[in-house]
Amino acid sequence: MTRIGLLGAGRIGQVHARAVSSVPNAQLVAIADPMAAAAKAVRDTYGCEIRTIDQILVSDDIDAVIICTPTDTHADLIEQFARARKAIFCEKPVDLDLARVQACLTVVEETQATLMVGFQRRYDPDFQALRAAIDAGQIGDVEMVTLISRDPGAPPYDYIERSGGIFRDMMIHDFDVARWMLGEEVETVQAAASVLTDPEIGNRGDFDSANAILRTASGKQCTITNSRRATFGYDQRIEVHGSGGSVTADNHHQSRITLANGAGYTRAPLLDFFMNRYIAAYAAEIGHFVECVTTGSQPRTSGYDGLMSIALAEAALESVRTGAAVRPADILAGRK
Repeated sequence: MTRIGLLGAGRIGQVHARAVSSVPNAQLVAIADPMAAAAKAVRDTYGCEIRTIDQILVSDDIDAVIICTPTDTHADLIEQFARARKAIFCEKPVDLDLARVQACLTVVEETQATLMVGFQRRYDPDFQALRAAIDAGQIGDVEMVTLISRDPGAPPYDYIERSGGIFRDMMIHDFDVARWMLGEEVETVQAAASVLTDPEIGNRGDFDSANAILRTASGKQCTITNSRRATFGYDQRIEVHGSGGSVTADNHHQSRITLANGAGYTRAPLLDFFMNRYIAAYAAEIGHFVECVTTGSQPRTSGYDGLMSIALAEAALESVRTGAAVRPADILAGRK
């Protein structure tokens, strides 16, 4: 049994509390959150204790923590719990500053801590099946990847201001999936971004519409499209094209039925929120984390994956600024 402490009882913390409850060999022992009502809600739902982060840090009855606190606390908490010899699952990103991520991962390496970064799309059953088709050679060699991610609406303005922006907060998931599907590191990033849905998003220093083209050294390409507005629901699609065919994962609808009559063909609307779309992925993600804690194996989404996704986000931002293709390797080396 892996005994878990949850840091943060907000929206994503509640998602992970539910995921822990679905894993047979995991137990949510404690919740920590400065908002008493939020912590009490998790306690009452899942039967855990309310403790402070400092108490969880020294608790002998906790083997691992799930970090769902604000982004600017992630790196410090990872380092503290790594030194306390507890396994760590941390929501993305590790930090918005690349140098801070690198310093944090140095501590993780020195302490030999287990660190898993939360990129739930890698654990989604559809995405897993798509990757399995590639690995089985069913589409030949991967040549081009297309990723579409559009939200039904933008998050609150105060969230936008502290999130790091569309590349670090939203497209970061696509950067991780792109690396996974391409099977190679990205050599160059060419990006463009605009404010098309809400001028206030631009006033807050962000974009709401963005595209990126990633290219590997062998010439493989990935095109990513993000938008903060999709009037028809939560738009999540992927296609991988190869030398022998292609494989696609399409959107999830609120129902799988299609109605056909004299008025035409009608399908139910798309799911309208990421927490609905990725319920199974979040559960599988925490299941994998618990397996890693139990067996001592390395997580599929590691601190290195967290580092590379931030490097790609920084390269995209630099490309938007300069209009030129940018090498993530230069970003990692501190060269722009």
